[in-house]
Amino acid sequence: MRILLSRTDSIGDVILTLPMAGVLKKALPQAQISFLGKSYTRAIVQHCAFVDNFYEWDEEDPLTIPADVIIHVLPRSAISRWAKKQKIPQRIGTSHRLFHWTTCNHLINLGRKNSNLHESQLNLQLLQPLLKQFNHSLSEIPNYYGWKPPQQPWDKFGHRLASNKFNLLLHPKSKGSAKEWPLRHYLSLAKQLNPQKFQILITGTAQEGEQIKAECPDIFSLPQVRDTTGAFSLPEFIDFISYADGLIACSTGPLHIAAASGIYALGLYPSQRPMHAGRWGPLGKKANYIEASYARISDDLADISVEEVADRVSNWK
Repeated sequence: MRILLSRTDSIGDVILTLPMAGVLKKALPQAQISFLGKSYTRAIVQHCAFVDNFYEWDEEDPLTIPADVIIHVLPRSAISRWAKKQKIPQRIGTSHRLFHWTTCNHLINLGRKNSNLHESQLNLQLLQPLLKQFNHSLSEIPNYYGWKPPQQPWDKFGHRLASNKFNLLLHPKSKGSAKEWPLRHYLSLAKQLNPQKFQILITGTAQEGEQIKAECPDIFSLPQVRDTTGAFSLPEFIDFISYADGLIACSTGPLHIAAASGIYALGLYPSQRPMHAGRWGPLGKKANYIEASYARISDDLADISVEEVADRVSNWK
């Protein structure tokens, strides 16, 4: 059986989709699992041992992809129409998209907005037509990432990482996709953590690095802090995260990379639906989160205290 998972959005969303491939491979070991996504997420998908092929979706020139089943994890009308035109025999999607009523032949009563399930658990609901067992606890799901070890040697990053300290990555920005912890809080955290124990590395794109330098230049003046913004391609960044010891971020892709990699990962989240950690929290053996107070709705997560984050991180081994 050739199964195509379709999810053409961002890194975090794609990572929380990968357990579908692991669950399918366990139940149907002879199945060939392919992934249809954006070119930007190719490196993420290729880090999953359970995915056999990656195909890039091109709106202008869609591919012919050999598939017996397509699962529309992210509903998109153009892809739904394409799958029907390709005559893929089984086309699975949520019944909560009107265009699926004319393009899919397996409709799942799946509404995400008001559900109490995590995003990864909601994704697994779409496996109902194929599997008897599609419900999994959050503690089980990290077993299905199939996350491969780093593809590049430690030596490539050794000049940036301390061999005798805890390498803590701070990823302050999110390209505007999530509520963010204020930069002044990251600065206070860096000052509070013991420099004899922690080396702190600021991560992000080159553009984000310039933004941090403009808004909070003092953070880079601390002797225990290193600037790695703009230093890596995505494949390199994935491996760099794996070689680090822990990462702190808001609800953004690098947080989920860290969780899947098995290092300590602390997510900072609002309490409001649908952005809360119950829906989007990191899943990993060393992953956890802190939520802001529900009573205070603001544009950032300022009421998550530096002391609470520092206390959590100080207990990491």
